[in-house]
Amino acid sequence: MSQAFLDHLNATLAQIEADGLFKREHQISSPQGAHMTVAGRDMLNLCANNYLGLADHPDLIAAAKSAMESHGYGMASVRFICGTQDLHRQLETELATFLGMDDAILFAACFDANGGLFEPLLGAEDAVISDALNHASIIDGIRLCKAKRYRFANADMTALEDALKQARNDGARHILIATDGVFSMDGTLAPLPEIRALADRYDAMIMVDDCHATGFMGPKGEGTPAHFGTQVDILTGTLGKALGGALGGYVAGPKPVINLLRQRARPYLFSNALPPAITAAGLTALRLVRNGDDLRASLFENARIWRAGLKDIGFDLLDGSHPIIPVMIGDAVKSQEMARALNTKGVHVAGFFFPVVPHGMARIRTQMSAAFTEDDLTYALGAFEEAGRETGVI
Repeated sequence: MSQAFLDHLNATLAQIEADGLFKREHQISSPQGAHMTVAGRDMLNLCANNYLGLADHPDLIAAAKSAMESHGYGMASVRFICGTQDLHRQLETELATFLGMDDAILFAACFDANGGLFEPLLGAEDAVISDALNHASIIDGIRLCKAKRYRFANADMTALEDALKQARNDGARHILIATDGVFSMDGTLAPLPEIRALADRYDAMIMVDDCHATGFMGPKGEGTPAHFGTQVDILTGTLGKALGGALGGYVAGPKPVINLLRQRARPYLFSNALPPAITAAGLTALRLVRNGDDLRASLFENARIWRAGLKDIGFDLLDGSHPIIPVMIGDAVKSQEMARALNTKGVHVAGFFFPVVPHGMARIRTQMSAAFTEDDLTYALGAFEEAGRETGVI
């Protein structure tokens, strides 16, 4: 590789550092949980997607071990050649039943599910209308398809209707509205009943990425459509958050949609099948979720206590009730200073800044878990108050 190219990359990295946008990883030497070990220190973890506290659940670990003994370590193949096991179809069937859909298809991650969704289903004669705050995987998936693209301001139903009208006036054959169920940087919910009403009015379909809702939003944790009592056409989601926290994504929907994805979705056709340990643990996670009303109650009570405590201290929060609770800082450098100050106090958080969020909207995104105790939250609130005053955030 030429030195000139390496110099160019190093200059880019130096500029990222100078702008206060450099991301650093922390090595964890323990299971994921309410507490974890980082560099030999016990840390209270306020920034994982471990909503129900299942990432280190003994039943999931036992299921994974058992599956490796009975089904092996890995598939060493893609699904349609010799990579489909009974566990894959069991998990797909149970996911579909849980979500109230005809069928489901597994992917290595929800990024792959969203990346492979649009291109097989939509052609140049079609239109896809995307919320401006949709996850990067939806944006990238849409870019890979030939459908005409429209975008509407976050949760703005007037803007969505304008886009629907434009798509119809432009002669779209089929229209798909794409939205997150929960917008992960803000912890806000898409207004699915209003989106459904507009979709029905303009003969459009709805796709929802429910990664930050499956397992804990709605009755029995069935997600944002169930939370609102609204039907959507296609659901994507993950096993990597509330459903055990490992990896694996899925698309759930009508059988023709799923069948066509099996034939043409490139991340499905050209990626190894999920390993047996993941699929078996996913089945166990679904069982725990179905019977997890107590976990969901603890999660939302913790979110209520945490949100109220932060407000009482004087932090600037985005309104909401979701377990994602962003503490708004504004400045990227200041958000990292705050994160470092909390780290010294044994509280693990991360500053979020451009390009993850817009310029000037830097924040510390805190996330609640059913695994936190009242003492955990009390300690964390004290640490936030001390760090906020030390850094001038409050």
